[in-house]
Amino acid sequence: MPDWLLPLLVPVAAAVAGALLVLAFRPRGGGGEGVALLAERMEALSDRLDQAVAAQNERLARSLAESADRTQDSARRIHERLAVIDAARKNIEALGGQVTTLASILGNKQARGAFGEVQLRDMLADRLPAEGWAWQHPLSNGTRCDALIRLPFPPGPIAIDSKFPLEAWQALRTAMDDAARVQATRRLAADIRRHVDDVATKYIRPGETAEGALIFLPSEALHADLHAVHGTLVQEAARRGVYLVSPGTLWAVLGAMRALMRDVRLRAEAQHLRLEVARLAEETGRLDKRVANLKRHFGEAQADMDQIGITAQKILATAARIEAVEMDTPAPARAAE
Repeated sequence: MPDWLLPLLVPVAAAVAGALLVLAFRPRGGGGEGVALLAERMEALSDRLDQAVAAQNERLARSLAESADRTQDSARRIHERLAVIDAARKNIEALGGQVTTLASILGNKQARGAFGEVQLRDMLADRLPAEGWAWQHPLSNGTRCDALIRLPFPPGPIAIDSKFPLEAWQALRTAMDDAARVQATRRLAADIRRHVDDVATKYIRPGETAEGALIFLPSEALHADLHAVHGTLVQEAARRGVYLVSPGTLWAVLGAMRALMRDVRLRAEAQHLRLEVARLAEETGRLDKRVANLKRHFGEAQADMDQIGITAQKILATAARIEAVEMDTPAPARAAE
C-alpha cells in the first residue's frame, strides 16, 4: 500500500463508522434529526477529508518535484560521465589506430627503415648545428652512411646507421614455445653479428672517419633486450668500434658531441683572436717606430729652428752695430769749392 493512501482511508473509515453508529442508535421517532446530524457529521468529515487530500496532494507534489530534481541531477551527472566515457573511448580508438599504424610500420622493413631515419634526422636537427652533421653522406668506398657527425680529429667524423633488422627480435617476443624462442634467439644473434660486421667494414674508414660508428635502434625495448639477452654480442660489437644506441642514449651522446663542437669552435675563435692580437701588436710596433721617427725629425727641425733663430739674432746685432756707426759729413764751403 502506498504511504499517501493510508491518511486518506482513515477519515473515510471514520466517517462510515460514525454513520453506521448514528443509524444504529437513532430513536425510532426522530428520524429527521438523526439524518440532519448525520449530514452535519458527513459534511464535517468531508471537509476534513478535503483538507487531508489537499495537504496530501501538496506533500505529494513537493515530493514529486524533489524527486524530479534529484532525477534531473542524476541524469545530468550520468550525461557528464557518459561524455567522459565517450571521450575516453575516442582516445582509445585513436590510440588503437596509432598502435596499428606503428605495428604496420614496424612490420614493413622499408617503412621501419624510413621511421628510424626520420626519428634519427629529427634528433640530429634538434641537438646539433646545421654545419655539424650531414645526411646520406658518401664515403670514399662508395657507400653512403645514413648520417655523419662532423667532429674534428680526434676522434674524427662518426657515421651512424639506422637500419637495424628487427624481424628476429619480433619473432623472439612473439614466440609461443621454447623451441621457437631458441630459434629466434639464434637468428637474432646471427643478425646482430652480420649487421655489426657490415657497419664496421663500411662505416669505419681510417683517416676519413673516427675509429667507431653508431647503430641507431629506434626502440628502447630493443636496446634493453639486446643488452639483457645478448650482452656478449654487444660487448663484441663495442670491441670492433660499433656501438648500439637507443633514442635516450643517443640524446645524451649528441649532447656531449654538441659540447665538443662548441669547445672546438671556441678554440678556433680563440686562435683567430690571438692572430688578430698579434697583428695589432705588429701594427703597434710600426706606429711606435713611426712616432720615434717623427720625434727625431721634429727634434732636428727644432734644432734647425734654433740655429735659424741664432743666425737671425746675429744679423740683427750686426745691423744694430752698423746703424750705430757715425759717418763724417763734408763742410759746406769745401763743398762749394
